Amino acid sequence: MNIKPTYEKISPSFGSSILVKQHSKSVTNSGAAFWHFHPEIELVYVNKGKGKRHIGNHLSYFNNSQLILIGSNLPHYGFTDRFTSSGTETIVQFKSDFLGERFFSVPEMYTISLLFDRAKKGVLFPPETKKIVGPKIESLLEMEGFNRVAKLLEILNDLSVAEEYTLLNVDGFAFETEPQDSAKIDIIFKHINNNFQNHITLDEIAEKVSMTVPAFCRYFKKATGKTFTKLVNEYRVVHATKLLLESHSSITDVCYESGFNNFSHFNKLFKEITGKSASKYRSEMKLIIQ
Repeated sequence: MNIKPTYEKISPSFGSSILVKQHSKSVTNSGAAFWHFHPEIELVYVNKGKGKRHIGNHLSYFNNSQLILIGSNLPHYGFTDRFTSSGTETIVQFKSDFLGERFFSVPEMYTISLLFDRAKKGVLFPPETKKIVGPKIESLLEMEGFNRVAKLLEILNDLSVAEEYTLLNVDGFAFETEPQDSAKIDIIFKHINNNFQNHITLDEIAEKVSMTVPAFCRYFKKATGKTFTKLVNEYRVVHATKLLLESHSSITDVCYESGFNNFSHFNKLFKEITGKSASKYRSEMKLIIQ
């Protein structure tokens, strides 16, 4: 298996300290999604699209759009499974000291400094903030020099004063971010991503990273804070939330299509992970979307 470099080297264009890029096709289908980290802070705005969020040890599914701020060296996976028509993902990456070591320490920048601190856990912003800030993020593509820096500061200020937000990697579990460890985790997550609908044995996954089963179990728990079985079950539940939203399949069918082979086990885990039953989740989400 080809292991992509998991420490991502980010190079803005000559004469710029901010990298702004836009994707308008599925990143996971193009093979660009991989488990990675970088010292740069990353702002991600998907205007129309759906997919999994995997940031630190947080896993969830988003439907339609999202606005997220990811802190320095917080490991994450590529976001978009599928864009809707005219959907794009705009990404802005910059170092926390891109304006000098002391710039964000001055009193006027205090709220932005706190924002950077929150970003270490990954911050998800609600639709109201997304509506205001999203178009400003897209406008960065047309800007350069001073105007781009000034607009980014305006965006960061908007985000720093937003009262509503959700922290994603809430327990703040710090992943090992040694490149060789990240490469192993990338192989494991790719295998889960491609095979979670089937039964994945510990022998099979340990072999993928050339380890014995006991060594793999110890390594995985240390690297992610979860057992392998727990993480696979979370993947399955996240996939089930996607099917409950997007398909008319019965809940029994959703259970089996998500890789569970026992309906009562599915119900128990679904409630444990999402806080509600599958039928309640479906009816509440349909109301929100309408």
